[in-house]
Amino acid sequence: MGNTVAREDFEWVYTDQPHADRRKEILAKHPEIKALMKPDYNLIWVVVLMVFAQLTAFYLVKDLDWKWVIFWAYVFGSCISHSMTLAIHEISHNSAFGNSKAMWNRWFGIFANLPLGLPYSISFKRYHMDHHRYLGGDGIDVDIPTNFEGWFFCTRFRKFIWIVLQPFFYAIRPLCINPKPITRLEIINLLAQLSFDVVIYYLWGVKSTFYMLAGSVLGLGLHPISGHFIAEHYMFLKGHETYSYYGPLNLLTFNVGYHNEHHDFPNIPGKSLPLVKKIAAEYYDNLPQYNSWIKVLYDFVMDDTISPYSRMKRQLKGEVKQD
Repeated sequence: MGNTVAREDFEWVYTDQPHADRRKEILAKHPEIKALMKPDYNLIWVVVLMVFAQLTAFYLVKDLDWKWVIFWAYVFGSCISHSMTLAIHEISHNSAFGNSKAMWNRWFGIFANLPLGLPYSISFKRYHMDHHRYLGGDGIDVDIPTNFEGWFFCTRFRKFIWIVLQPFFYAIRPLCINPKPITRLEIINLLAQLSFDVVIYYLWGVKSTFYMLAGSVLGLGLHPISGHFIAEHYMFLKGHETYSYYGPLNLLTFNVGYHNEHHDFPNIPGKSLPLVKKIAAEYYDNLPQYNSWIKVLYDFVMDDTISPYSRMKRQLKGEVKQD
């Protein structure tokens, strides 16, 4: 439990991320993939159903004993909440209405955000675009842990706590690494969310409000789906920066597990990423991959050579454009 991991710094690399080059190669060989670069209109109806499912749950838990409120917050609410954050991820790539209706996607993201209880959608989009353009970029990509996280969470027990506290670190990390001026849309996102939270509290009371917030925090912390946070880019194998997961939880997460495919083609909706893998199988089948996010979490905690430092990091050169 008290073993200290061996890594003491990030893995600094001086090459460009591999995704742009692989995208060019794949499109040259398989131009039919361009036909998948279109909106997924089914995403709209799925998100609407998820919002109403959570509203129904808010109503149903309002008179339950606290033990059952907590139970359902973890068993059901956390799954819906984490799934909704990944729907918002899809929306941030304009997958709901297409690039020609970018603002429709922003407003829809604010709507999808409501059952999470905490404003998230607009800020996530701004930082997530940086993650794609400047993967591992020092001072830009806030998906990279801070030096404090790498230094402090260096034992099995501390890594376990780090997983539990992931929502906290994802919230404060942008303020530490790459703070940005607040935009009008972020203020609207905040006001819409606070108004919604007040209405839920007024209509159904503290248990429904707790269920909403607890589901979001629990779902993004110690939860099977949270394995994707670590599976995507933590370097379990030296030299490999992005990893895909092909297990059943993709059904709940809009295929976010197809992460090499997603970074190669961020403008293809998650629904179509399995087709990308099938068409360009020779590029993906031999890359390192996972079939269990639970095992990823277990290995991260128990492997003394892995820590928050286990990420590739780049010193960016030239002009950096951010949202």
